[in-house]
Amino acid sequence: MKLLWITAFCVSLMASCQTKEPAATTSIVVPPNTTVDKNPYVTLDQSPLDVSYFPPNYPMQRMKQQDTFPLIARVIYSRPHKKGRPVFGSSPQSICKYGIPWRLGANEATEIEFFREVNIAGNSISRGRYVMYCIPYPDKWIIKFNSNLFTWGLHIDPSTNIATAEIPVEEQTTPIEDFTMVFLPSADGAHLLMAWDNVKTILPITF
Repeated sequence: MKLLWITAFCVSLMASCQTKEPAATTSIVVPPNTTVDKNPYVTLDQSPLDVSYFPPNYPMQRMKQQDTFPLIARVIYSRPHKKGRPVFGSSPQSICKYGIPWRLGANEATEIEFFREVNIAGNSISRGRYVMYCIPYPDKWIIKFNSNLFTWGLHIDPSTNIATAEIPVEEQTTPIEDFTMVFLPSADGAHLLMAWDNVKTILPITF
């Protein structure tokens, strides 16, 4: 009897020491990433903010911790879209009416910043930040630089204008949907190209 009890105890002890096989796992299928039409966290601005630099590759220089050519200028503006509307003209439906000041973008007034003294249309402009706006005409744009910063939309105080430039209008065969401002290198400085719809203008900047 004693022998039977010892045998039963050993068998139960051996069974309790055996390693149990892990339970079979169910494979989980993860669906591929999908792109949602609307950002669930923020309301996307229909006229997104953009920045253009001179030299144009300045952001890449900074990311690579290079300083081969120092920053001369940058422009901060919001990009409005054409969306099938007439852009430049005299009709009430035109987004930018001839002879009426336009902020060169949307939302807040467009700002340009110079990191050294520059010359524009014979005007010496000191280092600093300025509001930049335009009075469009069929054959020319009149560009104004103003020291009244941080204005929503365009609230012009002529007494704070610091420089004026008149630049010719060029026609483009292919219309551009989004208003665009970009710096291009030139022989004696930079050109600020501004284009929208079938219109293009170039503002020479020397330094």
